[in-house]
Amino acid sequence: MKLARFTSLNQIVWLGLLVPATLVAQSSYHIQKLDGLGGTIGGGNSINNRAWVTGSGNKDGDAISHATLWVNGGAPIDIGTLGSANLNSTVAWPVKNTNGLIVGISDTNDDNPLGEAFSCWAFFAPGVPTGKICKGFQWRNGVMKALSPFAGGYDSYATAANERGQIVGWAENGVFDSTCDPASQRLQFRAVIWEPNGEMRELPPLPGDSTSAATAINDRGEVVGISGACGVAIGSVSAAHAVLWENGVPIDIGNLGGHSWNTPTAINNQGTVVGFSLLSGQDGSRNYEAFVWTRKDGIHSLGKPAGDIRSAAFGINERGQIVGLSRGGPHLFRAMLWENGKMIDLNTVTETGSPFLLYANDINDRGEIAGQAFDVDTGESPAFMGVPSRGESAGASGSRGGSRELPEKVRQQLRQRLGFDLGADE
Repeated sequence: MKLARFTSLNQIVWLGLLVPATLVAQSSYHIQKLDGLGGTIGGGNSINNRAWVTGSGNKDGDAISHATLWVNGGAPIDIGTLGSANLNSTVAWPVKNTNGLIVGISDTNDDNPLGEAFSCWAFFAPGVPTGKICKGFQWRNGVMKALSPFAGGYDSYATAANERGQIVGWAENGVFDSTCDPASQRLQFRAVIWEPNGEMRELPPLPGDSTSAATAINDRGEVVGISGACGVAIGSVSAAHAVLWENGVPIDIGNLGGHSWNTPTAINNQGTVVGFSLLSGQDGSRNYEAFVWTRKDGIHSLGKPAGDIRSAAFGINERGQIVGLSRGGPHLFRAMLWENGKMIDLNTVTETGSPFLLYANDINDRGEIAGQAFDVDTGESPAFMGVPSRGESAGASGSRGGSRELPEKVRQQLRQRLGFDLGADE
């Protein structure tokens, strides 16, 4: 069943509400830089309602990244890896659980016998496939445990967990898939729910597709993700369709006209879905835009600032506030907030003296935001937590640019995340 698309009239009404942030924003944000693990790059990719920020921090030298936890903006906690300390791990997607459960991905000590790159490497510091088997993990009270793939598979990937302790992601099985690019990936992968009792439940792709991957789950057990071909196991043709699974059955929620990169990233408990989708006529490129989908109104674009190349939405809270990024601005990327039909560059609503915000990956129900910043004075790009502030008037600080260019190693790590730093024709 394909759900109804937003009507063109409603799209026009929505777009008419996307007015400059300085005219509409009602609150400013105090930005706290979060200490890292010795390197110069970090990222806050999740923030729950207890103000636990999780993401990654680079180790000294910026060649290794580890999953990291910051509790209420405090000192960083190195979550570790599923193997030795010189391996990589991260929390890459919003994890809304508030009961101490954190999920993410980690390399293991074992080499991949098929030479696969799988999905994890693009979210790690090295910037190239590591050759290791990568597995999703669950972490609680200082203990990290691997999440198994399906029988015959080697790799798995965990993205999100709800308050019921259900974890979603994707996992390989033992099927050699002809739609894979054998230079990168050989085995088929399917969306999965790891239940608290250890049971694995497969979430199938749409009819005609061979692979699927789950990216988010709400407390009602509704799951969103992608369905498509295997490809290189990172976006692109793997995300031919954006889907919602209800009781294990996939539903195509539509797209913005393109046939790849159609990726839901988050779903709140009201069933509102956000993500990014390729625009019509842009097949072969990565010119996608942030979208929002509701059961009533279907899918429509959240837009991007004039002149920017692409945008993406990553997180949503129960108030309907949406955060993400847009490719553009003085430092190539800019963190974005969409609320009440308004599009806001977050750098226009931060307190004076704040670092420049590159992306916002998640937002909790108090409106607190997690993401990555750029300090134009030091050249470092730490994780940040943004807290709504009553101090300074919204928009008073303006967008802090500065003359320092974004360092190449920061661009590289962002380039890996779904090709954010590729040109308009790539």
